Amino acid sequence: METLRNWSSLCGYFVFIFLTTVSKDACFSEGSACEAPTSPECFKKNAIETVYNCEWSMNRTDGIVTFDLYFNKTKEEVFNKTCYTIPEEKLIQRREVFIWVEAHVGNSSCSSPRRSVVLRDIVKYDAPKNISMSWSNSSLSLMWEAPEKHPALTEVWLRGDGHPAELRKETFTRINTDQVTVANLSQHSTHWVQIRQRSTQVKSPLWSNWSPWVKVPAELAQAPEVNVTTKRLNGTREVTLTWKLRSHAAAAAAGVTYQLSDTQSSLGCPCARTEKRRQHLKTNNFTIYVSYFPVDIHVTARNAAGSSPCATVHVPAEPTADLKICDKTVDNKLNKKTCKQWYEFQDGGLKPEDVKTLQRKKTSGREKEAKSAAGLEDYVGYLYFEHICDAGKPRTVKTCLYYQKEGAPLREPQDITVFGQTHNSANLSWKAIPSKDQRGFLTHYSLCSVKMGSRDEARECHNISASLRKFSLEKLTPGTKYNISLAVVTRAGAGPAATVTINTLQEKHVNVWLSLGLLIGFFFISTMCTVILKRIQNKIFPPVPTPVIPDFSPNHCGQEMLEGKEEVHDLILLQLHPARKTVPKEAEETTALQGEWDAGSDEDVENEREGDSRMSEGSGDESPGSTDRQQKRSRVKELTDLEQVESEIALLIYRNGLVFDLKTDSP
Repeated sequence: METLRNWSSLCGYFVFIFLTTVSKDACFSEGSACEAPTSPECFKKNAIETVYNCEWSMNRTDGIVTFDLYFNKTKEEVFNKTCYTIPEEKLIQRREVFIWVEAHVGNSSCSSPRRSVVLRDIVKYDAPKNISMSWSNSSLSLMWEAPEKHPALTEVWLRGDGHPAELRKETFTRINTDQVTVANLSQHSTHWVQIRQRSTQVKSPLWSNWSPWVKVPAELAQAPEVNVTTKRLNGTREVTLTWKLRSHAAAAAAGVTYQLSDTQSSLGCPCARTEKRRQHLKTNNFTIYVSYFPVDIHVTARNAAGSSPCATVHVPAEPTADLKICDKTVDNKLNKKTCKQWYEFQDGGLKPEDVKTLQRKKTSGREKEAKSAAGLEDYVGYLYFEHICDAGKPRTVKTCLYYQKEGAPLREPQDITVFGQTHNSANLSWKAIPSKDQRGFLTHYSLCSVKMGSRDEARECHNISASLRKFSLEKLTPGTKYNISLAVVTRAGAGPAATVTINTLQEKHVNVWLSLGLLIGFFFISTMCTVILKRIQNKIFPPVPTPVIPDFSPNHCGQEMLEGKEEVHDLILLQLHPARKTVPKEAEETTALQGEWDAGSDEDVENEREGDSRMSEGSGDESPGSTDRQQKRSRVKELTDLEQVESEIALLIYRNGLVFDLKTDSP
């Protein structure tokens, strides 16, 4: 009976609760400004949280709103806000509970729908934030801090820049990771992304809120193009760097910054007491000061989607004229303002990363010497620099070559070659040994030669400058074999010698008879050439013949006539006319000459006649017979002279048709 009363009381209570609930759900005063809120969502942010967060929404009106949040009979009052945090110990987590919220605005009240939930099965992550991204070919990786180290579900909305309607949704299941990768995207374009996530470890998970839209710039595919200008100052160098992007313009859509670093202990001054740092810039230029030692400067461009490849600028060591060997003042002691550096000297130059530095550092508030220079190796060459840091700028005060300990070289000169042999000389060339095999400062090369097969000959040696790679051996014996040895010498001694054998050529003797024969042949050929040239000259320019001029002496004829005793008879002279005489055509011009000779002959005859008459008158006793004889002689003489003239004229005719006109004046 008692049990029945208890059950009836319990049923009455539930009926009362039900009626009360119904009345409250229908509570909406006529003309009231209260509008029912949404059903509340209560959840943990992850599985290990110890509090529950409850959220709901309501169209707010003017005035103050008071909310009552119910978990079955448990009521929590919330003043003028739509969220509430409650510790898990106040709630029933493993069993089903009813939750709702009542709103009170002034004299009005309204209630949300009731929900039956198991609080333990509800987890809602926060919206992703601090999203980072990076490109890999045409894939975009999105990263953020995961709320739990458990698999989770992720949704990503994507759209192109300038195309908000072109949306693309991707759903991923993250497995023990805090990133997702979206494939098949153009890395040369700008994109926008939005992300939300949900737990996979509970029965009733809730989607997180969407993250804000995040802009994804294009990939920085190429390293910046860097230009360097170096200006040498007093013990330091001013290095001015300027650069520009070579990537697509979309890579700078969300802004670009630049990161600079170098291989020094600090940016700019190697003796500064600060750790190595990086310079972050928004400009495209920067100026630093470096000493004479080599340094590598790295420039990297960065945007929201990642970093570009690194552009490395190598500033080599400043060449120093007449670089000398370090003296004994170089040691491991330093003062507060100096630092010392040793760069390993290799065949390829100096490597800034292989540097040994000795400087003072602060350790636990006290200055101590960092003797990293104690790692110097024996028999290894170093380029030594000593710096000071003056007003934040480095300055090199000493540079020299340094060996902590020297030894003899390990190898002989390489690729020794003999060329240009003559009967008394030969040339040699070789290559230097690697720096690691020198083991000390090279002082010179030792080149020695000795005749092979002769025990009495002394060994002749030459010291060659360490900077030379060629040498000429002179004053050798013709037709002789020599053994040549070449070794590298340091201050600690000589190394192994490279050997080579040379043979000088036989000396050539001059043949005297051959020389004499050549001389005679030369004169013979010269004489023949002279004769041939004379003949050619006579053929081309023949000599002009000298004309024969007869000597006419009229007085001689008169003298003969005077001497003779002849009788003079009556004489009739018949003159031979030139026109009746036939003359060859080629001697037409000689006719005139013959006429002149005829006239001259007539004049001579007349003169002879006048003389004869005078003689006859003077003598008075000459007979006529003598006169006739004299006339006949004159006639014969005249004819003879005429024939002689014709023959001479014929001789004067040149074979080419030229006629030399010869006139002889009678005395």
